[in-house]
Amino acid sequence: MKKKIRSLGLSQTLIAIIINLTAILLPACGGAKETSVAVPAGAKAGTLTVEPCTYEVGDVEYTADCGTLVVPENRADPASRLIALPLIRVRATGSNPAEPIFYFSGGPGGSNLHFQHLEDVIENHDFVQVGYRGVDGSAVLDCPEISEAIRETDILLSDKALGSYAAAGADCARRLQAEGVDLAGYTLTETIDDNEDARVALGYERINLLGGSYGTRIEMIYEWMYPDSLHRVVMLAVNPPGHFVWDAEVIDEQIEDYARLCAQDPECSARTDDLAASMRRLSEDMPDRWLFIPIDEGGVKVITLIMLFESIQPPGMPVPLSGPAAVDMWLAAAGGDASGMALASMSRNMFLPTLWTWGEGLSLAASVDDYYDPARDYRSEFEAPDTILGSPVSLMLWSMGLEWPTHPIPQEYLQVQPTDVETLLISGSIDFSTPPQFATEELLPYLSNGEQVILKDFGHTGSFWNSQPEARVHMLNTFFDTGQVDASLYTYQPLDFDVGLGWPGLAKLLLGIVLLLIALVVALVWFIAQRKKEVSTR
Repeated sequence: MKKKIRSLGLSQTLIAIIINLTAILLPACGGAKETSVAVPAGAKAGTLTVEPCTYEVGDVEYTADCGTLVVPENRADPASRLIALPLIRVRATGSNPAEPIFYFSGGPGGSNLHFQHLEDVIENHDFVQVGYRGVDGSAVLDCPEISEAIRETDILLSDKALGSYAAAGADCARRLQAEGVDLAGYTLTETIDDNEDARVALGYERINLLGGSYGTRIEMIYEWMYPDSLHRVVMLAVNPPGHFVWDAEVIDEQIEDYARLCAQDPECSARTDDLAASMRRLSEDMPDRWLFIPIDEGGVKVITLIMLFESIQPPGMPVPLSGPAAVDMWLAAAGGDASGMALASMSRNMFLPTLWTWGEGLSLAASVDDYYDPARDYRSEFEAPDTILGSPVSLMLWSMGLEWPTHPIPQEYLQVQPTDVETLLISGSIDFSTPPQFATEELLPYLSNGEQVILKDFGHTGSFWNSQPEARVHMLNTFFDTGQVDASLYTYQPLDFDVGLGWPGLAKLLLGIVLLLIALVVALVWFIAQRKKEVSTR
């Protein structure tokens, strides 16, 4: 029987307000000041206009060039309209720069203009960021229809909700096309050609590539399309063809890895004899509420998987978003305290509706075959009732794209190709988003000049960029400058299961604040009533 979730009451609404006010306190991403871009009058495809600007990362300002690159929306259509993409080139701080580095952030559906770790690589290399088409440029593939569908559903992964996501995706695609957007132009190969146009316009003969997660898929196809344009490539959190989809059984195997680490940790092992078994039992019989606050099982599972991507808490996040925090939330619930799951259920609308630019992400996903194999029963694979979490994020994304138009890139780029470009693969051993074995088994054998570094008990990209900076800088610069791989400065970084307040503690803190506010309101009403009574008796 499907659980019913009622609408929020007064206390729940106050908690939700506090959560969202907290989110507003997130620090802004660094980078050049954002401005809207438009195709300049009289511009032609390939035109690049730049002017001096400053790129800011925290308190540090870098000399840069900010510009607009004009490209066809669909290079396969001679009559295609033009679109504009922002471009940022941060100048190397050294006097004799080598090949520049072009950057590709994760996603899809996120911006490519906010790299935060320039100090790692900027001394010997210009650093170039070309805005992603569909996100950063003159044509943005926003899908408020999908965002609204997520906000309006009470049960995130119910049949009704999944149907609403599919309908919202279809409505968004139709609206964008009616507005003149050519969805066939929003593919991985078009994104690569944007960067090739930028390389040519900037006058670079060969370039280095640095990317993470989804960005690594762009990098590997770049190697197959334009190997002569490339010098060296670093792929962080590698995503080979087929792995925009999260596999439910692989997720279970990764939870078993966490269980082994938990068993070795005094604090975690004191709370459970077997983490995976505890999570499985709870998954089969999850509580439907804590006090008066409903718990949405699907919402909990989506947020849990996202948390498990990272082995450490991402800096600046207003709520716990790490694997250990997910473990803490589940073990608390297994022990009878489901407050963290209740708060996670309430807070999903804080970030899920605007997690990505949905239209761009769906178009890019529809340009490859990860979600489009007619021989597979995706829904059964993703729901996977015999697993702990299933594949909840894939289930959402698959439903959104059911009626999205497909525009596949050439077949040769849908499978791994051999290449001799010097390539460094960097993986975290407990990365739930891009498990390291996929890079080891499916990509590395095709790299004649490739090497993989697996960082033990590291998670996804945020764990890499926010851990052991000296070792990170040494490894990246050594590879870009010499082609040698040297991870010798890394030391073992154990998973820390002590998450401090965590979701359960945060839930109780917020509830205490709400009860205090209610008490203050009651006291104020009583005080006003008493004053009126005194005045009336005089």
